[in-house]
Amino acid sequence: MIGIAAPSVAAPSVSDVRVVDGDTLKLGEQSYRIHGIDAPEIGQTCGSWACGKDAATALLTLVSGERVTCETMETDRYGRMIARCFAGQRDIGAAMVDAGLAWAFRAFSMDYAAREDAAKAAGRGVWAHQAIPPWDFRDERWQASSQKSPRAGCPIKGNISDNGRIYHAPWSPWYNRTQINEAKGERWFCNELEAVQAGWRAPYWP
Repeated sequence: MIGIAAPSVAAPSVSDVRVVDGDTLKLGEQSYRIHGIDAPEIGQTCGSWACGKDAATALLTLVSGERVTCETMETDRYGRMIARCFAGQRDIGAAMVDAGLAWAFRAFSMDYAAREDAAKAAGRGVWAHQAIPPWDFRDERWQASSQKSPRAGCPIKGNISDNGRIYHAPWSPWYNRTQINEAKGERWFCNELEAVQAGWRAPYWP
């Protein structure tokens, strides 16, 4: 795994911080999509490297034992707050891009573009592997799964388990082994907002 060094001075911990993936956190009941970056999805690999899992694990390491704060900038179409988030005084988005564990999301912001250029030049993280951008990975998985879903164009699986109501998008590492039993109240969703509004949540990592 390519790690991120923890800050030298630890701030008070926050017990209700959960990592969803390499660019999404949940603080209490609120989900935050980290501004300006796009990390590989947990189910994504970069060649033989499990880059998505390592990105999520690195984010977990970065926030563990730290006071995590997020400055909301806008709300995305899935109801998540787009925010600049910090672990102590450290800019989380900058740290992930510096380590080569996230792309600068240039379609929406150029804030981390220079940092991405530096990580690419140094061959860090995804830049040392055969990797496709996560937005292309998501689109590929979405298109393939949409054709197989019994609800046309709605491939998100709303599962019910001992852990509660959890939805799995097509790029989730748990997607293929999740079976939907509508007789039990499990459902198919067309997008993440629909799933959230119906009472389902994304899985946490790990």
